[in-house]
Amino acid sequence: MGISRENRKKNRFMLRGAMKKNGFDMWRHSFTGYNKLTGEIRSFFIEFYIVNPGISLKEVSFGSGLLSSQELKPSFFMVKAGSWGKDGKQLHSFFPIGDISINKRKLEIKSNTFVVTENELSGSVEVSFSKASTHPEYLCTSGSMSWNLKMDKKIPFVAKKIKSDTKLHWFAQGAKTIYGGTVVFDGIEYVVVPQKSYGHADKFWGKKLSNPWLWLSSSNLTSLITGQNLNHSCFDIGGVSVVNSKPKGLQLFFTNQNQSYDFSPSGFLKKDKINFNFTQNDEIGHWTVTAENSKFLLDVDIFCKKNDMIFMNYINPDGFAPHKTLWSGGSGSGEIRLYKKINKSLEIVEHARVENCGCEYGEY
Repeated sequence: MGISRENRKKNRFMLRGAMKKNGFDMWRHSFTGYNKLTGEIRSFFIEFYIVNPGISLKEVSFGSGLLSSQELKPSFFMVKAGSWGKDGKQLHSFFPIGDISINKRKLEIKSNTFVVTENELSGSVEVSFSKASTHPEYLCTSGSMSWNLKMDKKIPFVAKKIKSDTKLHWFAQGAKTIYGGTVVFDGIEYVVVPQKSYGHADKFWGKKLSNPWLWLSSSNLTSLITGQNLNHSCFDIGGVSVVNSKPKGLQLFFTNQNQSYDFSPSGFLKKDKINFNFTQNDEIGHWTVTAENSKFLLDVDIFCKKNDMIFMNYINPDGFAPHKTLWSGGSGSGEIRLYKKINKSLEIVEHARVENCGCEYGEY
């Protein structure tokens, strides 16, 4: 599936005007790898986060929210990399923004330790135990991860522009992305096999992360009607809109064998309805999403074990860590159902099993 040149521009650096001193830009990648020796499955994430580039080019500033001795906003470039699952962790590496080469015309960001373009990811992050323990503002644990990957973004989702207090924008150029290459995580090598990478690539930019924050995405779907793998299918859910400090809806995209269905609170005549819920107990996180318009109804039901998730940490442009607990996992599973509305009845179009689902939920 192609994407227009105009929409492709959304994947480049977007912090201009007032957002240079009150905004963030974040590129996210997630995928599955396999232990080179044992075949063990492991899900990984790599993210690139820039905040308030107009404040400080020569030094990393964490802002008054984390270091209260000075009234400062944060200003830095951060690489976040890590893994979900057993012994999962997030690793952060911070750079002065002036040390990063950012192409303003296309996605091309480079330093002496990493490269990110439209089709290439390479780099490394290493955090020593002493740094992690003596620098709480790093918001991460110790460990190391390096990667050398190629990617092919197969199915895009261009989220609609919707009214939101956070001025949050979402663009998933790779709602289904194929990754290939290698990852070394804490000294163990993993092979990323293109046909089984189940990858995702998107980006957000705005004034701050939304409250609540919700994200669900998977491209590993198997039809429970035919038993076939749905190789040309994926779904992506996120972009919560917040108006007057209240969540008003989110956006949902589902491609079923190249047939796309898009639900949004800013849809035609604003008749799209999307409801979501997150519940949890001591062992499980549970996401439910129902979306409907005049022609279709979509139900998504996802579970993820808590011991396979971590708490993701970010810093908003105001200097404060936004979410008390942002549950994040890469091995969610469940089901998705698509119905067609016929008069007052529903006809099943697809009922699929979902695996390798990226799943997040957090509140301020």
